[in-house]
Amino acid sequence: MPAILTLKQVSKTYATGFKALDGVDLEIRRGEIFALLGPNGAGKTTLIGIVCGLVNPSGGSVSVAGYDIRRDYRAARSLIGLVPQELTTDSFELVRNAVAYSRGLFGKPADPAHIEKVLRSLSLWDKRDSKIITLSGGMKRRLLIAKALAHEPQLLFLDEPTAGVDVELRRDMWALVRSLRETGVTVILTTHYIEEAEEMADRVGVISKGRLILVEDKAELMRKLGTKHLRLQLKQPLARLPQELEGLGLALSADGREIGYSYGSNGSGGGAAGGVGDLLAALTRAGVAIEDLQTTESSLEEIFVGLVHETRSAQA
Repeated sequence: MPAILTLKQVSKTYATGFKALDGVDLEIRRGEIFALLGPNGAGKTTLIGIVCGLVNPSGGSVSVAGYDIRRDYRAARSLIGLVPQELTTDSFELVRNAVAYSRGLFGKPADPAHIEKVLRSLSLWDKRDSKIITLSGGMKRRLLIAKALAHEPQLLFLDEPTAGVDVELRRDMWALVRSLRETGVTVILTTHYIEEAEEMADRVGVISKGRLILVEDKAELMRKLGTKHLRLQLKQPLARLPQELEGLGLALSADGREIGYSYGSNGSGGGAAGGVGDLLAALTRAGVAIEDLQTTESSLEEIFVGLVHETRSAQA
């Protein structure tokens, strides 16, 4: 899949000396949903600002569909839609007029049919003649998306798209983002809700202290870095693990009624050479009777926290 956005060695150092971005290389594939994760101050908003022409980079290059954001500013910017985190709108403007005005800012001719299509897709058509001040918080966030889509961009940035909205509306927004992808729009989102990335993203990037520390297909990331935890309830409590089970990475609970075991998502891990199958066989040979077992898998959040912690420790 060809790239619609390419960043090469992009850096940003502010006048205070703070380095917000440090040599970021990134390619975004056309038609994907890409989630950019990182703690506060990691550089997510600065990166978006540079691509959208709101922040001047200190170094490196950025191109959108082949257009350099400096040399071909108008062409590049016309392909980008931005939905900011803050709800910044003219409270007394009518919904329809606000969206039409956003389209005109990019030099696009008036197109009432397109404005209607966008408003209907976002469940805002019934509010088209309402003043923005009368809208709920969720509706205002939908309006920001409508304004960003008014000029028919190919690349859409969503900066914390569901910040401050309830769970039900958050899931509605997830469905909306997927539908945008189906129309050919490439979506890049930043989010603090890691289940949002786990639910929607095709690929995940993790940024920490201005450095992009990982970019990976979500499924591959979960396979490589995910950990499964196996809990075995025993029919009879053990005072200690049998000697033949030592070295297999097992943990006996304080009451002796449960054995814990952690292994990779690909089935291997711990000290059992063949993974869970060999472990269960070893337990049987040792005369350990199992009453029940449960497995849990590490979430994308746990993987993210681990990556950021490792990076911070390495940089300390």
